[in-house]
Amino acid sequence: MGVSAAAAAAGAVHGFPAALTSFIGRAGPVREVAGLLERHRLVTVTGPGGVGKTRLASQVARAVAGRFADGAWLAELAPVGDPAQLAGAVAAALGAREQPGVPVAEVVARALARQQLLLVLDNCEHLIAAAAELCAGLLAACDDVRVLATSREPLRTAGEARYRLGPLGLPDHGDPAGAAGSEAVVLFADRARQVDAGFVVDGQTGPVVARLVARLDGMPLAIELAAARVEALGVAQLANRLDDRFGLLAGGDRLAPGRHRSLAAAVEWSYRLLGEDERRVFRGVSVFPGPFTLEAAEVVAGPGAGLVVAHLVDCSLLVPPREGADGRWRYSMLQTLRGFGTGLLAGAGEQDAAAAALARWAVQVAGQAAAGLRTVEGEAAAARWLDAEEATVAQVLAWGVEHDADLALRLVPALGWWWTLRGRQAGQYELLREVAGRAAPGSDGWCAAKYFLGYTAGESGDGGAALGHFTELRDAAAQRGPCPALVDGLAGQAGALFQMGRHAEAAEVARQALAMAREIGYPLGEVEVLGDLAVAALYAGDLDRAARLARQAGQIAAGIPGLIARWCSYVLAGALFEVGELAAARTLCAAALALARDAGDLWNQTGLLSTMVMLDLEAGRLQDAAAHLREALRLDTRLGKWREFCHALDCCGLLCAATGRPAEAVTVWAARAAHLRHDELRDWADDARRREAPLRQARQAIGPGRTRAAEDRGAAMSLDTAAEYALMLTDPGLPQPTAPGPGTLSARERELVRLVARGRTDAQIAVQLYISIRTVRSHLDRIRDKTGCRRRADLTRLALSQGLV
Repeated sequence: MGVSAAAAAAGAVHGFPAALTSFIGRAGPVREVAGLLERHRLVTVTGPGGVGKTRLASQVARAVAGRFADGAWLAELAPVGDPAQLAGAVAAALGAREQPGVPVAEVVARALARQQLLLVLDNCEHLIAAAAELCAGLLAACDDVRVLATSREPLRTAGEARYRLGPLGLPDHGDPAGAAGSEAVVLFADRARQVDAGFVVDGQTGPVVARLVARLDGMPLAIELAAARVEALGVAQLANRLDDRFGLLAGGDRLAPGRHRSLAAAVEWSYRLLGEDERRVFRGVSVFPGPFTLEAAEVVAGPGAGLVVAHLVDCSLLVPPREGADGRWRYSMLQTLRGFGTGLLAGAGEQDAAAAALARWAVQVAGQAAAGLRTVEGEAAAARWLDAEEATVAQVLAWGVEHDADLALRLVPALGWWWTLRGRQAGQYELLREVAGRAAPGSDGWCAAKYFLGYTAGESGDGGAALGHFTELRDAAAQRGPCPALVDGLAGQAGALFQMGRHAEAAEVARQALAMAREIGYPLGEVEVLGDLAVAALYAGDLDRAARLARQAGQIAAGIPGLIARWCSYVLAGALFEVGELAAARTLCAAALALARDAGDLWNQTGLLSTMVMLDLEAGRLQDAAAHLREALRLDTRLGKWREFCHALDCCGLLCAATGRPAEAVTVWAARAAHLRHDELRDWADDARRREAPLRQARQAIGPGRTRAAEDRGAAMSLDTAAEYALMLTDPGLPQPTAPGPGTLSARERELVRLVARGRTDAQIAVQLYISIRTVRSHLDRIRDKTGCRRRADLTRLALSQGLV
């Protein structure tokens, strides 16, 4: 009654199909599962369909078979439809003969009782109770048998050790050059070469493949099915068609089990094993575009969803919860499973109800976060909460614009402060315009949208647009009489007028706003007006008044968001610097900068960093000035704060002048002047005064001819080019591009590098040079191979270092 041929096959594997493709990645999981088998007699590998459980189990079995005198044996359970037949399938796999009147499970136990082997039970999920019962019996009766099971959920029997198998490793977004070494990309490339021997992952295909495998969640089955389509579609077209992944990723290996011939079949296999209530919750939570809490699941999928969510984790249809930065635990769903779920949601006619429920949850979160964002104490926690819910609130806001404008407007007050804190308001401008355009003028949501539109336009340097938004806000709010919205409109008008140089008008409007804010007890409005008046006094050169107004603003603490309190510190630090109170200015600015960093307040960090640069330069701390300036430049360009960027360029010129680089100082100042003119921004009187002597000395040092060349060079720079140039000047340790030797780059290639540095896209270069986009990209790939410059920023630095721009 022993296992067939066991004695003759010590340490061998039995029943495992020959591997026809290479085993890629998973070295860590193989070691870990093998280690678990040393310590536990039952190990269950769980994970969603298509993640590679069967292949992993096969690889582990081959790796550890030598530990077992009778080797490793496979019992494939997927074809078994009736739980009563499970023991018979295992007996057949082991070659154990059934006996009349003896239960098959007992036959198997007797056959294994004197054997030392590893039994692999593959695909237990549809027979989960029967598999658990069989394993419990075998482990009790057979001391030298160990079991490795694969299932989409655990067996949940005594002594079981569980190993959850995740997707393959994905490329790091921050390391494009290293993408080719990630497990998911290596698998795709290997399988793609099976259908197209010439396929390679290079500078052109690499980013596309990286994006493709990320959208496929790093799931091996999905990647292999996609790679099989490379010859027919090409990698770029394949990536662009993944929205229809279930239709696209079908028709795999004809000899593979049915559940592995298409992506839809793999997911459908798991879905069919759920009860009706579990299916309903699975469909419901698929509406979440990102991680979600149990509370959110119960709002969207109904009461009782919490218990079902836990079971969906066990079934590998949800990823186990992880603690977010806000301290809340969130579940997530792989994109592939989410796509399947939303398709079922639409098919069941439940999509609209689920979207509306999700919107209710987002409004609830935004309402609670809004209260926190408006206080110093609650700001950080509220912002982290919105960070964690970012995908959800973004989807709901977009949905609201199309389906429920009033709901979208209810989100704006909280999201506006959060966007500002995180420096994202510029990217929301068009969406806010659309939201405001669908709302009734004068409503609370419309007023909030106009308020943030005005400030966003002002930060981007468009004073005219800012004035227009604030004027509309003032006119609509004036119908209510004195109120916070009217103060906001007047204060915003005053700030925009100051920015446009219309100081007399601005001062009159500001006085009206200040009086009304005090009349109605609106401290936020009072602080904003006092801050604007202080900035205007700085523009006008009335330094003592600027410092006095800034101090008044800083003394109003109650009811002021942390964001605005730090802005008051920024304005006051600038005023103190201008009046010569340098020690006080440095102390205040450093404290505010530390608070801004702790709060993730990017909006205030840019201005505070520029103030620190000025203080560093004044104190002769040139290395500190360069470090603060680098940080400011990166933030300004990332956030699109071009007014602050121009001030940072001014600081860069001062730094160059102070470190004996007169030509560079002239170039930077010329670039700054060009962008001030282009964006119709006004120069600060104090900036002009500080720049006057060092600029004159720099021109004298290099002479008229070099001065003209330096000025022409700066004036021709795009904003991005000027930013890269300034970063090079402030960071001598920045990795420099490989300088090609004489004649390495052809004249055409040098022209391409020059155009890239000037901010031209591939399409614009093609038009300018009368060549195809494909030819442009081919040239750029050769240039990257010659120089090692992989990114456009690297090519820009190359052009700057070689004097091409």
